[in-house]
Amino acid sequence: MQKINVQLDSSKAQGTDAPNLVVILGTGGTIAGTAESASDNVGYRAAQLGVDQLLAAIPALSPYQLEAEQLAQLDSKDMDFPTWQKLALRVQAHLARPEVAGLVITHGTDTLEETAYFLQRVLAPRKPVVLTAAMRPATALQKDGPQNLLDAVRVALDSEARGVLLAFAGQVHGAEQVRKVHSYKVDAFASVDGNRLAWIEEGHVRWLSQARLMSEPMGTELLASLDCEAWPKVDIIMNHVGATGSIVRALLVQGVDGLVVAGTGNGSLSTELESALREAQAKGVAVLRSTRCDAGPVTSSADALPSAGTLSPVKARVELLLNLLQQKLAIQVGRKQ
Repeated sequence: MQKINVQLDSSKAQGTDAPNLVVILGTGGTIAGTAESASDNVGYRAAQLGVDQLLAAIPALSPYQLEAEQLAQLDSKDMDFPTWQKLALRVQAHLARPEVAGLVITHGTDTLEETAYFLQRVLAPRKPVVLTAAMRPATALQKDGPQNLLDAVRVALDSEARGVLLAFAGQVHGAEQVRKVHSYKVDAFASVDGNRLAWIEEGHVRWLSQARLMSEPMGTELLASLDCEAWPKVDIIMNHVGATGSIVRALLVQGVDGLVVAGTGNGSLSTELESALREAQAKGVAVLRSTRCDAGPVTSSADALPSAGTLSPVKARVELLLNLLQQKLAIQVGRKQ
């Protein structure tokens, strides 16, 4: 672990005994990417620079007390269960340190919303865990990573910040509602139904909502006790014109523990697809019904497949995965007793 120990700006201190250390965990992503040309914003290789190099390139971070740790170095399209497991356990360990005010995680944008929701459900931290990223590589003429990383550190030190958050393009989002909504623009993230939490304006965090839901943590026991190879297999399928049950039945042959279906509108499904999903459910496969719409909940009803509520399909998959992990852990504990 690389440690960067400098004096914290006194304007940030919340009292002589207030924690003032921010731990920064690097996982790679575009924020650490490089391209051969400074004018190339798409033809780059992600995860090329270490987190220490990212910090060294931001002089405005010098007033803060920071520790940096390179936890992984990958393109977030390749994020995997072992890295999630390692990340959750390291975040938990750092949160337990009294001198730590909060954490910052540098991450790729492609699967960031899934990692954020995973960490929120497992840890539900009372201290801030702030993810940040970039849409342009570190070599770009107008790179967005340095400002995002600086903003993330400031959010991690803010007295009102708590839970898993995203600091990106001058905005703060919560893990439950944030989604990547654009493939290229630098303001690529939004909170559905207008649930953005705060703006970051000239180094100051302006909170828009005082009431922020805090879920109960599932805990890391389920992660530490099961090898990642034993994690449940959960897949996502989509309803569309002409959707049949063929994919569901193919997955049943291959072996699957859970299915999330991205329905149309309010989670509606074609007759054939719903029939196949009910067959899977009858065979012990857990099913959750989400929507392919960008916002809005899937309402529940007694005669419909279980609803994922306001969760997007990818977050519904994380939720189902964790629920199935808990069931596996309970069975494992029961066998030992």
